[in-house]
Amino acid sequence: MKRAELVFVPTPAVGHLVSAIEFSKRLLDGCDRFSITILVMKPPFEPSATLNSNTSAQPLAASHGHIKIIDLPTVNRPLELLQQSREKYITVYIEGYKNHVREAIASHVLPSCSVSGLVVDMFCTTMIDVANELKVPSFLFFTSGAGFLGFLLHLSSLYDRVGTVFKESDSESVVPSYVNPVPASVIPSFAFSSEGYISFANHARRFKETKGIIVNTFVELESHAVGSLSDGETPPVYTVGPLIGEHPAQQSDHHSKFDKIMTWLDDQPLKSVVLLCFGSFGSFDEAQLREIAIGLEQSRQRFLWSVRKDPPKGEFVVPAEHTSHEEFLPQGFLERTSGVGILCGWAPQVEILAHRAVGCFVSHCGWNSIMESLWHGVPVVTWPLYAEQQINAFQMVRDLGLAVELRLDYRKNGGDNFVVADEIERAVRCVMDGDDELRKRVQEMSGVCRRAVGDGGSSSASFESLIEVMLASFN
Repeated sequence: MKRAELVFVPTPAVGHLVSAIEFSKRLLDGCDRFSITILVMKPPFEPSATLNSNTSAQPLAASHGHIKIIDLPTVNRPLELLQQSREKYITVYIEGYKNHVREAIASHVLPSCSVSGLVVDMFCTTMIDVANELKVPSFLFFTSGAGFLGFLLHLSSLYDRVGTVFKESDSESVVPSYVNPVPASVIPSFAFSSEGYISFANHARRFKETKGIIVNTFVELESHAVGSLSDGETPPVYTVGPLIGEHPAQQSDHHSKFDKIMTWLDDQPLKSVVLLCFGSFGSFDEAQLREIAIGLEQSRQRFLWSVRKDPPKGEFVVPAEHTSHEEFLPQGFLERTSGVGILCGWAPQVEILAHRAVGCFVSHCGWNSIMESLWHGVPVVTWPLYAEQQINAFQMVRDLGLAVELRLDYRKNGGDNFVVADEIERAVRCVMDGDDELRKRVQEMSGVCRRAVGDGGSSSASFESLIEVMLASFN
């Protein structure tokens, strides 16, 4: 049988790659007429060996014979642009891959079949040019939520109208994709700099050139945001989430760590453990880590804490694990909390959230983490760090009432970026000892999102509509 060949170009970051592979698997499960090629770029901030198909993508895609993974060569990193804007740097870096994407399609795809469409990530809109050259449709795969998608589209139209960036002195902004006015304190940092703002505004303009926008969300969660995107200008939006995928690290060299963590959880009472995990780039300095430890001890809760070391100042690398926790912990902390909590570096977040013992998740509010917490019915305490995490936290607390606020406005670099122990204790206790209504709402939303991806659910219906559009291009 002749298959419709789709080429995926994800942003070279683990969270984006995992979501793209999970979406690919769901697409193949829903229709046997597709085959998929995923082009994996080297990461922009890391040595070239840290993200490749052998460690990140191949194990996750192995169960599907119609997913092909191709590693792209290394390109020069325009590191001088980092001083201007991280967003501009990533944009220019990915633009440097355009010829490699053309070459990979010409060498590895076109000799055996024709391309039916390109699915590009939010930072990869330059690859829409490749789709146009091939005379095939392009689709945007958006790994964050519909609220943030609406924010970026609003950003581009706002810049076209008034030509200015956001100001920290602004009080609130009306953004159509959010129910409540958005305070300046939770607007993503890039929107306050001209280079970052313009980079995202340019991406968002190109979103509108695509045949459709695929979003990892479900309409029952973000009904207001999804509704705001039916404006006659935005391409059709396909809500296909939650897309819950394994983290690739579990597939490699972490089996003993995985077993230790899960064995410890097996011995804990129902919903008694606080998980603290802040994503692959989440880290704190020693003073903040010490304050977290004091807050946890004061809260008298069981805990599982994923701890990572701040990279050297000015280096954009994945934070390393601590070789010794004693170097930042209060004296005697490990002895006093023995049996009550454990510290680790890498953590299998999805599997931990699925465990019956976990009752609370102190999170950076990356969108994948939000989807995972809702899927497993675990209430979130918000501690955003970077990117769009502040506005995600705002949406979860203020618009949706599905999380407890520790901070909404914490920024890893800049602002009031120190959280004291009493704040941590208060937020954790609020979930673990108090807010039964919150836990009930989160549990109800867990049921809703599982129904959304089931037979006849809203996300399944959206998937079916998307498949029809993709196959129409093929036919």
